[in-house]
Amino acid sequence: MERTRRIRQPPGGSMTLAAPVSLPTLEFWFEFGSNYSYLSVMRIGDLARQRGVTVAWKPFLLGPIFQGFGWNSSPFVLQKEKGIYVWRDMARQCAKYGLPWKQPSQFPRRSVLPVRVALLGAETPWIEAYSQRMMQRNFVEDRDIDAPEAVSEVLADLGLPAQDLLRAAQAEGNKQRLREQTDEARRRGIFGAPTFFVGSEMFWGNDRLDDALDFAVYAPR
Repeated sequence: MERTRRIRQPPGGSMTLAAPVSLPTLEFWFEFGSNYSYLSVMRIGDLARQRGVTVAWKPFLLGPIFQGFGWNSSPFVLQKEKGIYVWRDMARQCAKYGLPWKQPSQFPRRSVLPVRVALLGAETPWIEAYSQRMMQRNFVEDRDIDAPEAVSEVLADLGLPAQDLLRAAQAEGNKQRLREQTDEARRRGIFGAPTFFVGSEMFWGNDRLDDALDFAVYAPR
């Protein structure tokens, strides 16, 4: 993404436009089954626009990442004490940010289909609204997100061609793209979500979102 920078001329001169300059970019790796990704999905768009940062949306699957660690579920499930803490922490964080919250009755929810659709829309204007609506369905309404009917409902509510997108999402080429995106996450050292990258600099966790955005703005390039 580019913007044009205005240059002020000396008194008596005219205003001219300099060559376009590139906006700093923040990669946002997220997963619809991730509770801390919910916090970032709901906030990142506005925060990035305030700072003049472009967000590159990077949906991926955490399940294969966890399986590589020998885990068959989220660490919040596998470690009882951590799970108890996390749900209290989520209630506090949502209150802090003014976000609605309901602890899901099923966690982690399977999210393969909504992630496949997000991959199709990652570079489109609707990715932010779609991602927010899908997160709200999981962590506010406590509803299924992986069934075709669930995804179709979200897409239709946004005025998008639900059936066309569902067909494209489940095409073999798009499935392979998601496998490759998840493999890229593994290669780059991602171990949880949300994760942010500014170039090769990695930031992990919703509590590092502001740090990542500031780094995108102020780091030397």
